[in-house]
Amino acid sequence: MYNAARFALSVVPHLLGIQAGGLSRLEQSRADRPWRHTRAGPNSGLLYTLHTIYNPFTTSDYLGVVTCNCSPAAPLSSGISASGVATIASQERRQAALSIFTVHGSDQMISSVSRLWSRTIHASFPSTTARLLSTTSATRLAAPYTTDMDRVPTTERLQKLRELMQSHKVDIYIVPSEDAHSSEYIAPTDARRAFISGFSGSAGTAVITLEKAALATDGRYFNQASKQLDDNWTLLKQGLQDVPTWQEWTLEQAEGGKVVAVDPTTITAPEGRKLADKIKKKGGKELVGIAENLVDQVWGSDKPPRPNEPVRVLGLEYAGKKFQEKIEDLRKELEKKNAAAFVVSMLDEIAWLFNLRGNDIPYNPVFFSYAVITPSKATLYVDESKLPENAKAHLLGIDIQPYQAIFSDLVALSTASSESTTDSPFKKQKYLVSTKASWALSRALGGEDKVEETRSPIGDAKAVKNETELEGMRQCHIRDGAALIEYFAWLEHELIEKKTTLDEVAAADKLESIRSKHDRFVGLSFDTISSTGANAAVIHYSPERGNCSTIDPAQIYLCDSGAQYLDGTTDTTRTLHFGEPTDVEKEAYTLVLKGNIGLEQAVFPKGTSGFALDTLARQYLWQNGLEYRHGTGHGVGSFLNVHEGPIGIGTRVQYSEVPLAVGNVISDEPGYYEDGKFGVRIENVIMVKEVSTKYKFGDKPYLGFEHVTMVPMCRKLILVELLSEKEKRWLNDYHREILEKTGHFFKEDDLSRKWLERECAEY
Repeated sequence: MYNAARFALSVVPHLLGIQAGGLSRLEQSRADRPWRHTRAGPNSGLLYTLHTIYNPFTTSDYLGVVTCNCSPAAPLSSGISASGVATIASQERRQAALSIFTVHGSDQMISSVSRLWSRTIHASFPSTTARLLSTTSATRLAAPYTTDMDRVPTTERLQKLRELMQSHKVDIYIVPSEDAHSSEYIAPTDARRAFISGFSGSAGTAVITLEKAALATDGRYFNQASKQLDDNWTLLKQGLQDVPTWQEWTLEQAEGGKVVAVDPTTITAPEGRKLADKIKKKGGKELVGIAENLVDQVWGSDKPPRPNEPVRVLGLEYAGKKFQEKIEDLRKELEKKNAAAFVVSMLDEIAWLFNLRGNDIPYNPVFFSYAVITPSKATLYVDESKLPENAKAHLLGIDIQPYQAIFSDLVALSTASSESTTDSPFKKQKYLVSTKASWALSRALGGEDKVEETRSPIGDAKAVKNETELEGMRQCHIRDGAALIEYFAWLEHELIEKKTTLDEVAAADKLESIRSKHDRFVGLSFDTISSTGANAAVIHYSPERGNCSTIDPAQIYLCDSGAQYLDGTTDTTRTLHFGEPTDVEKEAYTLVLKGNIGLEQAVFPKGTSGFALDTLARQYLWQNGLEYRHGTGHGVGSFLNVHEGPIGIGTRVQYSEVPLAVGNVISDEPGYYEDGKFGVRIENVIMVKEVSTKYKFGDKPYLGFEHVTMVPMCRKLILVELLSEKEKRWLNDYHREILEKTGHFFKEDDLSRKWLERECAEY
């Protein structure tokens, strides 16, 4: 942590009148992260802390500080009602302002304090600071934080849940990780599985009977779950031999006529039907949907409120197409399928369709909503309080209804069609929903007889970027590339020249602060994977403050990170070595690099899927008896979700269902991992384009890729003798392009410029 910040942490408690130890380990450990609103774990009360450090790593002029005195009407459980500011000047004109506000109280009170504080800061700091302040996203203000791997006692929670189960005549209750929209990331208010089990990993399903409780998760989280689950829980390690899936475990418990229940908004209709059939075949009674989530009732007043952050209009200069035109395109799909309406439930699809963005879910610029599009009407279900005046004007002609009204409206819509005359064509029409739509939506529409589940036409359209979106992806990757170049140059200098001790989280924080300086930066697109040595071999590793490794310059360092910009979304992985890599590490890196280049250089006929191209990235590893156990590529949104369907490159069956098309944006990320030793991954974002070929068999267009990622490959890790002449030409051309496009960012930054020139020297 920057020295001024360290000093501030020793001063601020006295300014606030907090006794020694009043700032928790959580607060002190996170005080160096810009603009964080943190909540200590579920059993520590409601301790919230707002932190800011202004320009901790730069020589920017100091612009001033703001004191925000908080005097909430609600009584404070700790008796603390104060604010304080410490301003410290240090050497080399580096200055920092650290503001800490510590309040005990309700979530609603904290939310209002956050808004007041944010407004005050924005009003007082000029636009130069606004770029840094843009990291103050609502998701950051709302995101829960657990200090470490502490085991959470769940006996009382389970007891209350079982009492509710008995009152509903339920024997088994399922708690998935998903929210009502099948989101990859969820808001704190939907973290029900984490609350009831104490396990905070992103993937897993909890199943509770009247006597037992089980938590199923995959290999990424075995260690974490083992530490966090208390003695009430059985850990089902998915993928291991003789370990049942959560579905199989549920079926075993359901034997003998047991009733299984789930909140129908948290499971898709296909999953619900499949599970219901299996329960009956196995001897269970039935699967029932209980509309009022039982875990929410156990959670009670401590449950975080649903985010209510304002929706922003995405201008045509970024969207590239009017939302009215997108709706008309969707109506053409309805006409083709003779459908009565399309019910939209995926949040990124709604954001894209209406050219709106939100801030309700971490890393994904989406907002809680539903939409129903009929041949003559478009209805957006969103709480009107989220819509500023410019958004309301933007949505002129769109029917706005409350978010929760979707279910009653769908029941009314379905009932109206049932009561229409027998010979009415409207009665024969079905309602289209995505295969990821919830069981609750399907039931509201009348079930299978009224609903047709389909791959979403909005998802297909969204995956094909228009020219404005494609140019935005090019430009944001140049700026993001400059940020990564500056970061890697800084990191090497700190580790090698200054012998600085840095852990993985501190390094990730520095990268975020560098990114935040760039134009149109909004926030991160996912939590940075900053991993050293053996941690780099953990594919989905996520360092935790206070529980991560110190970066070892003598070992491999893998950094997988991305950002959200107004004009696009980035996702880049680079593997580096700051010392002397082993021959094994260099060989692995070079084979992965060859696969990365091989996929990007592919030329293929229109109609080819990512499933068919996957082997191109793996071929050189396979030739040496090596492999990696993850997909090779995923779709990337345009200022939307960093993981975007339906396209992808890998062995998943669904990747064979959708051919790649001009305008698709996708990642190219082969890797290799040696457990307990090191990991290598190289990821570029590439865009599908039409290419010229000498011949055109079958009069078919041929396609290829254009890379947009602008970060050099690690020179120390490349065995040049393993590269073909064609691959060396590609590498030299790529590095020349990076120099041309990012060099101007470093006119006054000798450290970054020299690092860039060294890494991009010709082979």
